[in-house]
Amino acid sequence: MLQVVGQGADSMNTILSSDRVLIVRNSDAERRLELLKDALAADGIVPYLGPGLLRLSCAEPTVPHTPEAVAAALNMRATAPRKIRTNMWSVAQFIEQRRHRRTLQTWMAEIFAAPVVPTVLHAWLATLPLSLIIDSWYDATMRSALAKTGRTDVVEIQGVTRANQFGDIWTKTYDLSGKEIEHGSEEKTVLYTPHGSVRPAANFLVSDSDYVEVLTEIDIQTPIPEVVKDRRTNRGLFFVGCRFDDQMLRTFARQIMKRSNGPRSAVIDAATLTKNEHRFLTESAITLIDMPTGEAAARLVG
Repeated sequence: MLQVVGQGADSMNTILSSDRVLIVRNSDAERRLELLKDALAADGIVPYLGPGLLRLSCAEPTVPHTPEAVAAALNMRATAPRKIRTNMWSVAQFIEQRRHRRTLQTWMAEIFAAPVVPTVLHAWLATLPLSLIIDSWYDATMRSALAKTGRTDVVEIQGVTRANQFGDIWTKTYDLSGKEIEHGSEEKTVLYTPHGSVRPAANFLVSDSDYVEVLTEIDIQTPIPEVVKDRRTNRGLFFVGCRFDDQMLRTFARQIMKRSNGPRSAVIDAATLTKNEHRFLTESAITLIDMPTGEAAARLVG
């Protein structure tokens, strides 16, 4: 059962499901996007980008745009047992154990080697005075969009695997030329890629073992950079191109938005929500904008 919220002609545009997921559609969704557009321009909200954005440029992106597609690409190089074959993290772990970490990293770099042309949404976001942008995929498209502006006030902080590290290192910081730099907090914009990125150094958190220590510590926020914690504090989050149908994705999103203040919204087709996604949106107080991602992106940029 769905409970109608509001009155008049627009009342059917906003619904509250029986377990409290706020869903906006039609004219209410359009108004919500206008508010989000203003908030982004005013640096009042943090965009949290997912691989679904890759399909805005073409129906078949040049790199995988789902964890299942990454698993399939890895299986083409080393066939994993059938019971784990569609799970990216488990397939990566299988390769790491059987072929060595260096092989896994090389194959992931090959899989994501093709450059992706930034969408109009990436390009627009790159021009805004945003304090923080979160990119949850490996393709480096947001990085490319920022680099094309010629801006020099941006740094990228990437999550890194502990497999190749000595000491308490969770992230590495790069400027847009690809040079590794000391972690700073003076830059106007921080691009945070918590799972790593193919560029500039092929850092990937992808196997089960990559996440063991991260997930052990993430509840107390240790792996999350201080500058990210600071900049999320007085801002909400806007999820676009993201799905939360895997526990790993939900865990990271939940911990990154932890202690953030402000509204939370996500563009997702409501008809495709899984039960776990429904529960996650409810628990995280995320308003669901029921609109195709491409249409939402066009409204934000237009």
